[in-house]
Amino acid sequence: MDQSALPDCTPASLDVEAALAQVLDTLTPLPGSEQIALDLALGRVLAQPLVAAMDLQPWPNSAMDGYAFAVSDLDQALAKGLALAGTSMAGHPFTGTLGPGECVRILTGAILPAGCDTVAMQEHVAVHGDQVRLTASVPRGANVRAPGEDVRTGSVVLPAGTRLGPPQIALAAALGQARVVVSHRPRVALFTSGDELTPLGQPLAAGAIYDSNRYLLRAMLQQMGMPVIDLGIVADDPDAVRSAFAAARAQADVVISSGGVSVGDADYVREVFSEFGDIHFWRIAMKPGRPLAFGRLDETWFFGLPGNPVSTAVTFLEFVRPALCRLEGEPLTAPLRVELPLLEPLRKAPGRMDFQRGIVAIDKDGRPGVRSAGPQGSHVMSSLAAANCLLVLPAASGDLPAGSLVEVELLPWTGTPAAHGQP
Repeated sequence: MDQSALPDCTPASLDVEAALAQVLDTLTPLPGSEQIALDLALGRVLAQPLVAAMDLQPWPNSAMDGYAFAVSDLDQALAKGLALAGTSMAGHPFTGTLGPGECVRILTGAILPAGCDTVAMQEHVAVHGDQVRLTASVPRGANVRAPGEDVRTGSVVLPAGTRLGPPQIALAAALGQARVVVSHRPRVALFTSGDELTPLGQPLAAGAIYDSNRYLLRAMLQQMGMPVIDLGIVADDPDAVRSAFAAARAQADVVISSGGVSVGDADYVREVFSEFGDIHFWRIAMKPGRPLAFGRLDETWFFGLPGNPVSTAVTFLEFVRPALCRLEGEPLTAPLRVELPLLEPLRKAPGRMDFQRGIVAIDKDGRPGVRSAGPQGSHVMSSLAAANCLLVLPAASGDLPAGSLVEVELLPWTGTPAAHGQP
């Protein structure tokens, strides 16, 4: 294969920020939407804002177990007490008529009876038969939740682009929203490339390895809730790669490959892709994960990820994951990163932005810090499994002593528990 004939889309490696900006600026949300039942909406992105069709709470109710009364009767309530006229419970309101000098036993969440404006906590009353005397003064409106105190009718509760997690689902349910309109999710086709890859359940030949990257990528896509079209292992053969791209283009919005995008004599993915579409870039100044291809074939977007498993994981997290969120209509947001002190010295060579596997842990004084998760080779999967974060180290930085502040990005999964103890 003539490597000089391959597209050299960047004369030098792009830095990570510029490459990510190019990806996100190129992509636009997929068209269309669908209305689905709320109980199927976890993890989906709203295509239309959720507007409250009612007040929340819809009626005045009690924030405490206690006694509801009119504050105009406060002096009598403190002196000789009020007559108990009945009980109001959640789902079983008091339906009688409350007269002067009377009160109602009320439980948390129950409707405030007409004629009442205040609730005294049960700890602040003395009950003798049907007489209820306050032992402490309370202001008007005490322990009462007003209608619309949380949400007003007509207000935008959740804007378009909101990803629905458990609290958002609960809020929609509290407003009686049985169905929501959500964006289409990208359909993602996936394949791994390499003659050395062996399916699980088969014996390994000399020099072969099991195909772990496809399981890694499929799991990360499933964690995001993305529909996955698994095209399996593709041989190091131009015709096989062509067939994979043709199949992906016919049924997916995004195709992700792992392996075959470097400059080896058997790396055909990037070469064959150029027959189908345009590559925007293929080299990134990052470690791990320098050989990363991004491009388009017709209406399908392409991410060619490196073959080493840690490189695959990191490039997916830093590029593919935000791209899929963008296609689903979620607003662009930078990953949440925090600064933490190193609990031990760290080695790094200047030249490329480095995403090292780390473990957020507690030091001997009970303060949070971060340490290495272990060996940092791009083939070392045990330290990826142990990690609960990535240490984001600038290209210019070198070795760092203990105590140095470093930027930390939490991973969207839990690391191996045994690795999270004291340093």
